[in-house]
Amino acid sequence: MDGFMGDAFGWIGVASTWVLPVLFAVTFHEAAHGWVADKLGDPTARLAGRISANPLRHVDPFGTVILPALLLLLRAPFLFGWAKPVPVDFRNLRNPRRDMVLVAAAGPGSNLIMASIATALIYTVPLMPHAAAEWWYLNLINAMTINLVLMAFNLIPLPPLDGGRIAVGLLPRPLAVRLARTERFGILILLGLLFLLPLIGGQIGYDLNVLSWIVGVPVQAMMRVLLTVFGLV
Repeated sequence: MDGFMGDAFGWIGVASTWVLPVLFAVTFHEAAHGWVADKLGDPTARLAGRISANPLRHVDPFGTVILPALLLLLRAPFLFGWAKPVPVDFRNLRNPRRDMVLVAAAGPGSNLIMASIATALIYTVPLMPHAAAEWWYLNLINAMTINLVLMAFNLIPLPPLDGGRIAVGLLPRPLAVRLARTERFGILILLGLLFLLPLIGGQIGYDLNVLSWIVGVPVQAMMRVLLTVFGLV
């Protein structure tokens, strides 16, 4: 019984260092989309109450809570999830094609800002009480990691991800139209890359975890940059 309780509290302790970073990352990511859209002429998100720092307004029960919890419980080598998309009516934007790019870029941009803040706050770890210092340090490291992963993942140029919308706004119109048409299949493609392709690769003896290359390499590079910029290496 004591061993079970120890394992349970140990798991809760580990999970607690992920929950806050995940909630902050997805909350401000989505709120940033709505805030920029509102500034550019579309009040849809503001009227829906989605420009908010309240995580409950952005939480998707499965994508924000159940799926990440299952991945943590299963000790998966990655953490994956999503929040409820912020409603944006691009027809209300003053310059829809240009402003769509700015609205889409706001989410990953907010994650870069939060990753930078988390990195800078590492300097506060020695100021914390001894009992809380390790917990605080793990929260900051996880916040840096989660925000950089969320930024890199969302910049993949595939609709409905932010990178897909940015690409649609920047590409010549004929290519943009073709890319936009893939949005109905975007989630299926991502789930295939995330789960199906690595599973097939494992069966045939090849590493087909494409997303780990696409996301992992830039995340590691950005971590090195942030740690260097803030003088932590």
